[in-house]
Amino acid sequence: MALSRPHRFDVYIAAGGLLGGLLLVAIGLATRPSSDPITLFDGPWPVLLPLVVMSGCELLRRSTPRAALLTATVAVCADVVTQGNLATVLMFTDVMYAAVLYGPLASARRIQWITGLLTVAGTLVPFAVWREPEALLIGVVVGVVAYGPAATGWIVRDHRDAAEAARLRAEQTALLAEMDRAQAVTAERARMARELHDMVANHLSAIAIHSTAALSIDEPATSREALSVIRENSVAGLAEMRRLIGILRDAGGDTEPAVAPTLDSLAALVEGARANGLDVCLDAGDHGKVPAPVELAAYRIVQESLTNALKHACPGRVTVGLARRDGVLDVRVTSPYGHRDGPRAPGSGAGLTGMRERAALLGGTFRAGPQGALWAVHATLPLSEGESA
Repeated sequence: MALSRPHRFDVYIAAGGLLGGLLLVAIGLATRPSSDPITLFDGPWPVLLPLVVMSGCELLRRSTPRAALLTATVAVCADVVTQGNLATVLMFTDVMYAAVLYGPLASARRIQWITGLLTVAGTLVPFAVWREPEALLIGVVVGVVAYGPAATGWIVRDHRDAAEAARLRAEQTALLAEMDRAQAVTAERARMARELHDMVANHLSAIAIHSTAALSIDEPATSREALSVIRENSVAGLAEMRRLIGILRDAGGDTEPAVAPTLDSLAALVEGARANGLDVCLDAGDHGKVPAPVELAAYRIVQESLTNALKHACPGRVTVGLARRDGVLDVRVTSPYGHRDGPRAPGSGAGLTGMRERAALLGGTFRAGPQGALWAVHATLPLSEGESA
């Protein structure tokens, strides 16, 4: 596997260390005299090999920190048996620091333990053997050269990892906030679509049906009656649209009741359906006090069911029933079901979806489909869920 190109900063360190070491050799400045017992190789030239190897390790301090540290350890041990070069020792401390900072986490922990044990051993063993206070200086040198850089690298690494974790948490928080915002926008759009559909579709369906009747029947009285119904529904639909737009623009609180009808308004809703030609029977029963979200959902489900009956049902009676039982509000709407040439007015297919969504938002259930000769809509709306909502 090809080695990656050294970092520019590592090249500067290696070049600076090498040039500094060569300068020390040129002026004859060594760390030990030639008469020192541990100096096995005399003269200025033997120190060059550990110096060159150590500068090469500096080039690898970031890309392969473990291999660089092992090689640097051999080089600094070789430097010990020569007269020594201060630049070699200084570069070794930097390689030790880089091995902890850039190496794998497990390797960084092991280096901490190993250098710590070597420092303790370098302090206690020479003192126990020679019984001289000066022997303690060996441990001090080992601590400064090995454990000190390793501990510094660990501290810097810990701060770097903490900063990276904080950055990742900030990015995750921003991502979650953006997801919440997108979900809120989507939910609000869906709510607006349901309200707009439920408030206006009934009026527009009646307009479409009666305008078709007025165009197909050449009777002045029938046409006049149809146009009267068309006018009433168009005016009512326009008023509903203005109220909804006013609420969306925060026009004022006086428009809120029109967008949040109650179950007491079902009688007026049924009367409007009868005026549009439906034979509707309402049995609201004694439902008692119902939470506002449940009232709105029940009203809109009945309203949409009557609109669908106006567009799709066969001639016959439409029944609307509400009952409170076992902590839920039970809503049922049935209409005659059979084969027709086609709907009396076009539909978007969003009505059933909107009713199902309203029931699901309250934790309730919704079913719609044929039952024999009837089309039945059945929704159960939990009253406790409505109160919490």
